[in-house]
Amino acid sequence: MDFCYDDLLKRAGEQMPEVSIKKERLELPRLFITTVGMRTIISNFGEISNILDRDPQHLLKFLTREMATAATFHDARAIFQGKFQRDSFDRLLQRYMDSFVICPVCKRPDTQLVKEKRLFTLVCNACGAKSAIKQI
Repeated sequence: MDFCYDDLLKRAGEQMPEVSIKKERLELPRLFITTVGMRTIISNFGEISNILDRDPQHLLKFLTREMATAATFHDARAIFQGKFQRDSFDRLLQRYMDSFVICPVCKRPDTQLVKEKRLFTLVCNACGAKSAIKQI
């Protein structure tokens, strides 16, 4: 019985099960945005901050600085001064996740913000990496 390595490899590859499409673990729900006059309200802002495991005030501070507007957080809702589109919030939330949630070493969302003296560091619970993050 002579077996060629390439034939055996091909046969083993055919017997392997199909690999499912990788689904991201951290999925944000769709933002519930309503515009009332000159105010934009995100109804599920508390849920978003809970999923990201971040303080709602920290997330709100980031968004207000990036959008150059005032905002308040009350009853799990964020109220922004001005009219804003959903895509701008989606883009800013993605930037927030890249900067303050996703570990730069292992690319996992299992992180927490730790304040050491005056600086915040991003500590990964998955790989143990500590990364300095910029001030908001």
